[in-house]
Amino acid sequence: MHECKTVTLRTRPLKNRMLSFYLDYYPGYRDKETMKVIRHESLGIYVYDNPRNKREQNFNEVMTEKAEAIRCRRFESVVNERYDFFDKYKLKADFLEYYRKQLRKHDQKWEFVYLHFRNFVHGKCTFEEIDIDLCNKFREYLLSAKKLRRNGPITRNSASGYWSTFRGFLKNLYRNGMIKTNVNDFLDKIETEDVVKEYLSVEELYKLAETPCKKPILKIASLFSCMTSLRISDILALCWEDIVDYSAGGKCVHIITQKNKAEDIIPIS
Repeated sequence: MHECKTVTLRTRPLKNRMLSFYLDYYPGYRDKETMKVIRHESLGIYVYDNPRNKREQNFNEVMTEKAEAIRCRRFESVVNERYDFFDKYKLKADFLEYYRKQLRKHDQKWEFVYLHFRNFVHGKCTFEEIDIDLCNKFREYLLSAKKLRRNGPITRNSASGYWSTFRGFLKNLYRNGMIKTNVNDFLDKIETEDVVKEYLSVEELYKLAETPCKKPILKIASLFSCMTSLRISDILALCWEDIVDYSAGGKCVHIITQKNKAEDIIPIS
């Protein structure tokens, strides 16, 4: 891992006769998250290039002293191997881009949460903007948000699931040092609502089996779902390896459900 050995104060020319101070770190500091080596830090301090009068000379002296004071503090931190001042680069980084890259590691719910958050912040958000106030406003947004691919608002239970997923993401960010405050500890969950679920009666199931269908595979899939209680996401992910011997005899479906990531064992005929 690269570690800084020297900190040098330098300038780069700008328009309108001005110079901009920046620090040059050698050989640099490698960010553990992005693995990029940081070499330069802009100080936001400017001086006149070739001052024309006493006022401009005095201004340059004051600004140069400020820049040098920062260089000394940075060098002291480097000597003591404290590199937390580089964290501001992380705070300025694109939160949405980081979030998007995490999607491939997770299920579709993560994508839905990401898309809702992107809509909420209108496509722009940095790490330094992730605070309690912003997250609570996102919570309010979820409670009245529209579905992404269909008409109508999302249900309260869906909002609760999305919010729980987002809070879990915040917890991981804090654990990995991407944000400085464990925002998740200050956020209230969204309570779920009891839902009355409708089930087919035995008579209705027989009627379904006897009803013609123009797409036989659709009918077979529907009956399979009824007989096994599997969701469509679990049926689509089903493999022959998931059909195993049942301890009580016969066969069973042994899977980890796509939605809840819970173990499910279903005896089958």
